[in-house]
Amino acid sequence: MKGTPVTEEIVEYMIRMFPAEDELLAGLREQAAIAGLPPIQISPEQAAFMQTLLLGIDARRIVEVGTLGGYSAIVMARALPADGELITIERDPLRADFAREQIRRAGLDSIVRVMVGSGADVLERELAGSGPFDFAFIDADKPGYVRYLELIYPLMRRGGLIAGDNALAWGKIADADTEDPDVRGMQAFNNAMASHPGLQASLIPIGDGMCIGVVL
Repeated sequence: MKGTPVTEEIVEYMIRMFPAEDELLAGLREQAAIAGLPPIQISPEQAAFMQTLLLGIDARRIVEVGTLGGYSAIVMARALPADGELITIERDPLRADFAREQIRRAGLDSIVRVMVGSGADVLERELAGSGPFDFAFIDADKPGYVRYLELIYPLMRRGGLIAGDNALAWGKIADADTEDPDVRGMQAFNNAMASHPGLQASLIPIGDGMCIGVVL
């Protein structure tokens, strides 16, 4: 039996029942739009899901590739203890500055560190050997996802989680004939997660989909 299709009405119900977006996060989305940032942050229902995951695994250290405006970083940092740590990587210095200000406004600048540079460079050169991390979130350039997975996996603790956003590729993930590099990047990532000998993975159809793997 196939699962229930997720309609707009069901998504609205999820957001009402399990709210994770407050005035600060809503204001962040508005300020990001004014600043010209693309509206591609995680959805409110994804925010609630991620916070539940993080609390469930007692996460203390997180690494994120793709900060954008800081929305997901704030969401995740709120699920960390006061002495927790979240390192988020953003290749665009202007976006990194915007995110730092939003994180400061959220009162989380003692927990969240924004690092500027390409995801692969920062992971390989600056964060090598910096684990273990409890949770990793990839939400950046789609063709780079498989490389990020390769670099992140050695940094994770056993039982930690690795998650990649946009696992449904805007509804195009099952298109075997696509030439879109972003869709093909997500197809490659999902395949890498599914076939990785050190992960038990699944695709969760929430938001634009999240592929999540437990480190064995």
